[in-house]
Amino acid sequence: MRYIFFVLFLVSFNAVTAQPDSLYFKAKAEKIIRPEWKQSNKLSVDLNQATFVNWNAGGSNTISALFGYEFAYNYSDRYFFWKNNLVANYGVNGQQGREPRKTADLIDFNSNFGFSSDENSHWFYSARFNFKTQFANGYKYPNTDKPISRFMAPGYLFFGGGMEYGRNIDEVSFYLSPITLKATFVMDDALANSGAFGVTPAVFDVDGNVITPGRNSRTEAGILMTNEYEMEIAKNIIAKNLLSLYSDYINNFGNIDVDWRVNFDFKVNSFVRATLESHIKYDDDIKTTVPSTVVEGEFDEAGAKVQWKQFLGIGFAVDF
Repeated sequence: MRYIFFVLFLVSFNAVTAQPDSLYFKAKAEKIIRPEWKQSNKLSVDLNQATFVNWNAGGSNTISALFGYEFAYNYSDRYFFWKNNLVANYGVNGQQGREPRKTADLIDFNSNFGFSSDENSHWFYSARFNFKTQFANGYKYPNTDKPISRFMAPGYLFFGGGMEYGRNIDEVSFYLSPITLKATFVMDDALANSGAFGVTPAVFDVDGNVITPGRNSRTEAGILMTNEYEMEIAKNIIAKNLLSLYSDYINNFGNIDVDWRVNFDFKVNSFVRATLESHIKYDDDIKTTVPSTVVEGEFDEAGAKVQWKQFLGIGFAVDF
């Protein structure tokens, strides 16, 4: 599977770099001369709803809502870039006859600093910082007694430096960092003791008592490659691709962690929009479990699996 993902990345990068004058590559006509800071804010609400009254085919009343906030504060001049953005969202689904369930939960902060001594070059030296976690507890529904994730359990931090292609280009970016630090935080003792999210688990005695507590963090050093581009595939329809590949040098080098999002934004007017999103993840450190064939009620660890999430919603977005 690692080689399949690597080939997908190369094909994606070659597709957007093969035609530098195409739709993907729209360089800015004017050069940036004066130092400039730009700030943007965006609030959004996406809704899905279904109601049944005396519907002979059956069905359950449902309502889903996804609340989002995006903030960006960017600086640019002839030689420097400093881009900062925060993305936060939280989604919940309510269905008749059962408890509300979480559908989305994300805190994602990025900071990217770049420098180039040639103002006409599309390449520049870059340093990147990324931090991700979530707001609330996550559960394996319908079991809501035992959280499988919490705020800062997990939390992910990436920090590294390398080269980036995309200076003065609005639609594309390719980033390669040969040295990137990845830190995984599990700031919950129960989850850390179980070895969740790849941290070192606790050592237990025969009675189940903790001898050595589990680690609350895991540090890796590896190579990071990212590719993102956007294009207008039709009037008022914007597609955006974001792909991230990471491989640790020390632990199983060649096992590639994948984070791949494809978003389609359908603009109805200045406020109303529709969104279609596909999100694929693969992390070799996140193992799945299967029911034990030996002890009833117990679970055995299985291998990592591809995770996939899809979202379709219609809602409102306000820029300010």
